[in-house]
Amino acid sequence: MAFVFSLVTFVAMEKLCFSFIIPVYNRPEETKELLESFIALEGDLDYEIVIVEDGSPLKSENIVKSFSSQLNISYFFKENSGPGDSRNFGMRHAKGNYFIILDSDVILPSNYLVEVNRFLLDTYYDCFGGPDAAHQSFSNLQKAINFAMTSFITTGGIRGGKKQIEDFQPRSFNMGLSKKAFLATGGFGSIHPGEDPDLSLRLLKLGFKTTLIERAFVYHKRRISWSKFYKQVNKFGMVRPILNQWHPTSKSITYWLPTLFSFGLLVAISFGLFNIMLPLYLYGIYFVVAFILALKSSKSLIVALCSLVAILVQFFGYGYGFLKSVFNLNVLGKQPEKAFPYLFFK
Repeated sequence: MAFVFSLVTFVAMEKLCFSFIIPVYNRPEETKELLESFIALEGDLDYEIVIVEDGSPLKSENIVKSFSSQLNISYFFKENSGPGDSRNFGMRHAKGNYFIILDSDVILPSNYLVEVNRFLLDTYYDCFGGPDAAHQSFSNLQKAINFAMTSFITTGGIRGGKKQIEDFQPRSFNMGLSKKAFLATGGFGSIHPGEDPDLSLRLLKLGFKTTLIERAFVYHKRRISWSKFYKQVNKFGMVRPILNQWHPTSKSITYWLPTLFSFGLLVAISFGLFNIMLPLYLYGIYFVVAFILALKSSKSLIVALCSLVAILVQFFGYGYGFLKSVFNLNVLGKQPEKAFPYLFFK
């Protein structure tokens, strides 16, 4: 029986045909860097690249054309409707039967597709996610934010890909999805951010399996500032209670941790004004450990110091957004689209 299953799986894997789906909005330089990394990919594997320009005023069309003689690439321009709808558009126009969805601001390591193909041939999943990492060329700010978003001490290390995880909720900067799963779910919804965990949870409800492929990482070059980072994580916090409302089984106490951490720090500071120092000492230990880990991974004093700021911005931004969303949805009883219309594309 096991032999028959393996044989069927192998036959199915022989027919895998990859299509990379990349939505783009005002990022010609990032698109150029990403396409340059495609040229350096290892392995003799066939694939196509589908670029979907989401109504950008600053188009990437000429950049894409400059790679047309080196890569199997298609370019589509459409009116702005958000990244989720643009990914769906790309998958509808793709020729492959397995889609790999990337953000335009990532860079692929040379072994990326080899690792994906090897993993799926060995253990097939209809959906996977891969980690993100900081490239040596990234700015100190980008490296610090990457640490805050991927370290075990901040997010549990899930985004950093510490181990293979079943029922993982992939993020669409680095995500694989079979055509079968796309057709069954209809793809991404209109919420943003949060369209990727929403899709993952709908996949799980339909019986599809998801996983994390640790070795299929990308370098995620976020074009970001402190204010943009705060806005991003604040939206992440606002989205999670909406997802919990749509998918009640996904609720977890862990989503409250940034809020509790932020509130606890404010309380610790208040206690410190009255010379009650123990809570502050505990937070101090946490930040010392975070500093050491950031210094060890980056080998940069500046990045390590910036990482502490990134952790504070991440926890306070996410925590406040989460609490605000819980209050609007659960206390005031508002509908998500009415409470947060800027999180939804029409």
